[in-house]
Order: sequence, then structure tokens, then C-alpha cells
Amino acid sequence: MQTVIKITLLIAAAVANCCLGSANKEKYHDIDPGKPLFLTTLIRNATVSRQQIKNFARVNGSQFLGVESYAGYLTVEEKYNSSLYFWYFPAEQNADKAPVVLWLQGGPGSSSLIGLFIENGPLQINEQGKLEKRNYTWSTNHNIIYVDNPVGTGFSTTDHCHGYARNQVDVAVNLYEAITQLYELFEWKNSSGFWITGESYAGKYVPALAYYMHKMQTTTECKIRIPLKGVAIGNGLSDPLNQLKYGDYLYQLGFIDDNGLYKFHSAEESAEICIQSGNMECAFEIFDSLILGDLPAGSLYKNLTGFKSYYNYLKADDELAVLVNRMKVFLQANATRRAIHVGNMLFHDTDKVNKVKKHLRKDYMDTVAPLVEEILKYYTVCVYSGQLDVIVPYTLSLGYLKLLDFPGAERYRTAARKIWRMDGDIVGYFKEAGRLIEIMIRNAGHLAPYDQPKVLYEMITRLTHNY
Repeated sequence: MQTVIKITLLIAAAVANCCLGSANKEKYHDIDPGKPLFLTTLIRNATVSRQQIKNFARVNGSQFLGVESYAGYLTVEEKYNSSLYFWYFPAEQNADKAPVVLWLQGGPGSSSLIGLFIENGPLQINEQGKLEKRNYTWSTNHNIIYVDNPVGTGFSTTDHCHGYARNQVDVAVNLYEAITQLYELFEWKNSSGFWITGESYAGKYVPALAYYMHKMQTTTECKIRIPLKGVAIGNGLSDPLNQLKYGDYLYQLGFIDDNGLYKFHSAEESAEICIQSGNMECAFEIFDSLILGDLPAGSLYKNLTGFKSYYNYLKADDELAVLVNRMKVFLQANATRRAIHVGNMLFHDTDKVNKVKKHLRKDYMDTVAPLVEEILKYYTVCVYSGQLDVIVPYTLSLGYLKLLDFPGAERYRTAARKIWRMDGDIVGYFKEAGRLIEIMIRNAGHLAPYDQPKVLYEMITRLTHNY
């Protein structure tokens, strides 16, 4: 009886949230933000139809310019009341058969809504804080899901400190639980396949989820079949030990002199010793002192170059911070909160302390290279890099790719790369061997889809429709 009452109340709350969310007579900022929409109990209840649940999750409001989308919370660990927040956009073209794409932001602790509003989603926020449609969006021909990951990122939430991920296994387990629930709800049974994508620190999330998903899908207990086809990792930190040679990179670009190079080399050697001895706390502190600058002392990179940003070496100021702040303002509006079903839940990207990064600190400098090697046996792995990135440069990504052991590894190490042209222009270079595709994108930094939206749209389309 209690379960029935709980379900009834959930449905009533969802209906009220949807109905009031469509009201447009109240002022934009005076609207009640409503309540967060937790969907897991509804998904698991056989008496509630899939269509009913989708109606509850539908994002309504004239500010979204008629773009169809669904959002809500998926409980991934009941013990700690941990839930991941998702926002899903069906493909504008042939949604029934279009590939399903998951997008994960890095950080760790950065909301995947950055990808939605700043990089590849159907909507972007202009200088006036209003939504407008993006010309090149991955949702044109992909069913794309943005998940705030791990728990404690963006709108995702947990009630207990033990709910935070400590390693990539924790991350993968929670994500897999969320994705299986989404497959139950949206029933993408005719889709041409599932792809896991992301950038930056998601260079660890993406292989971790793909590996875990592969293992789970091959068990006899698996009830929800997910047709994983491959992954795409953009400027991803996957193997810190072999992606650490910042000194030589910055020296060749002219950003540091011989004195700076000596300082970088000394710190890099110390970090390598820490990693090899298993002291990941020590390794992270050195990595931070080299490039991140999150700790009070700042970073060698920022102190020696004067640059405020490490996302694009042609831009000294942090352009991304301006765009993210614009997004935060939009997401804090009550009308937005009601429409996207978050109510008064905290948006953790505004927290003073990044608890996600704090709890993953010992994992930060660990490697997922063995997981990449394993998934290369079964699935397509695309590693793309913006040429102008500093935090995860193209050449440092090559540093770990060349060391991977996988079917086709020797061919990859000796193959000549090819020129990629679009409309007569050289937009990048690529090479393929085995199931690995490695791409360098010209005139792009850390956020390649933001810098080169047309090129990245073409890249993801070729990848998901041809492999």
C-alpha cells in the first residue's frame, strides 16, 4: 500500500510540475521552481506506462524554441540516495534509427551541460542570456544524452559523502545503472548503436564505462541489451604518466625559456617517481603545480606565461569562464529550473569546494590505458585532439597512444597519417589502424566542438554512421 501511495504522489507531483511549467503568465524569475523529478521508481513500476513517464520528463517552455527534450533524475545508489541528472534530446532526423550518443564532460566535477550549451547541443545561450538554436548540433542525426557525472557534479546529487566516486569503477557502475534505466524508458531498440563520448577528464570516464559495459553485457544476468559500438574521446586525459611532458611542448611553442624548461623537467621527473611508487596524492599536487593551478600556489604554466587559460594557446584569457557563467545564470532562473525538473536542487558547479575532484584526487593520476587496450579488441575507439590545446595537447596524447598494445598497434605506430579536407580546406589529419582512429583537428583547442562545430559534427557523423 505504501508503494502505491508513493507512486501516486510521484505521478501527481510530476503532472503538477509539467502543467505549471507550461504557464507563461508569471514573470520569468518569479515562477516557483517546482520539485525535482526522480524517475527510477516510475521506470521500475510496471503499472506506469513508458509514455506517461516520458510525458512527465518532457521539458516544456517557450524559451526552448520548440526543441524536444526530456530531463530528470535517475537513482543509481539507493543506500546513499545518489542520483544522476540527465537531459536527453532525440535526433531531429530519423530518431527511431539514429545512433544513441552519451556525452560526458570532464573536470572532474564539470557539468555535461557545458557540452550541451557551449559545444554540441541544439541550444546555446547568447550574450543576452536567451537561448538560440545552434547551426551545427550533434542532435541533428543523433539521439544525444547529457549526464552530469559523477554523482555530485552539476545537478547530480547524493546525501552522503560515501556516495561520491573514489575511482573509475565507482564512476562506471553508476553510469551503467543510469544508462540501463534510460534504455528501459526510451526503448531505443531500432537504434543503429550506442556511442560513449566526452572530453578532458572524461578521457577516463569513457573507457571506464565502455569496459564495464562490455563486461556486464556479456553476462547471462544482463537484462537490458545495449548495442555498444564505440567511443570518442576529445583531448582526453587517460594516461597521466605518459601525458605529462608539458615542458618540451611549451618550450617548442616559445611559451617558456631554458629556465622554465628546467623547472618543468624537474617537476615532471618528480611526478613520474610519485606515480611509479603509487603515491597518487603526491603526483596530483605536482601536476597541479605544473598546469592546473587549483591549489593556492598556482601553476608554473600560469606564473611563467601570464596566461589565465590553458584551453587554447591563442587565447590568454579564460573565454570559457565567461560562457560557463552565462550558463549558470540561465540555469539558476526559476523558470528554467521548473522546466528541466531540478526544482531547488543545488547546481554543484557553483560550489566553492569541488567535492567530486576532492574525492577522486587519489584516482586523478592513475591510468585507464589498460582499459583502452581492452576495448580496442572489440569496439571502435576514436581519439581526437584540438591542435591548440595546452592542458591535454595532441602530442602528449600521442605519447600514450604509441605505447598501447592492441590488434593493429604496430600498424598504427608505422602508418602515415592522411590529410582531412572539407570544402577544399585542410581541417585536420588522421590515421587508422585496427579499431583505433586518431585525429588532429586544426584551429581548435581543448573544446574542439566549440572551436570547430562544423568539423566536429562531420567527424561524429562519419564515426557513428560508418563504423
